[in-house]
Amino acid sequence: MSWAARLSGLRLSLMQPILWQNACVIVVLVSTSIAVAFSVHKSRLYLADLQSLQTERDQLEVEWGQLLLEQQAWGAYGRIGKVAVDELGMRSPAPHDVMMVRP
Repeated sequence: MSWAARLSGLRLSLMQPILWQNACVIVVLVSTSIAVAFSVHKSRLYLADLQSLQTERDQLEVEWGQLLLEQQAWGAYGRIGKVAVDELGMRSPAPHDVMMVRP
């Protein structure tokens, strides 16, 4: 075998591990890019969910404030007296109907 043939065979045998390394690097690079694209997609979905939940939270806070105002209106002292007179027919007792009880 000539010296040139031996040298080319040596080059091929030395280049095969480099080819495998390059192939592995390409596979890792492609899989990493796919993983990055997937994670970006998932983060966009999570952001959309977060924004819809924040909108719902804001609407519920508004409703909660309205319910607190309604509760205060229903519990007002003057309103209780008015409902007692109008709807239940209650009245204040006459002075002769009042009895003082002493211990």
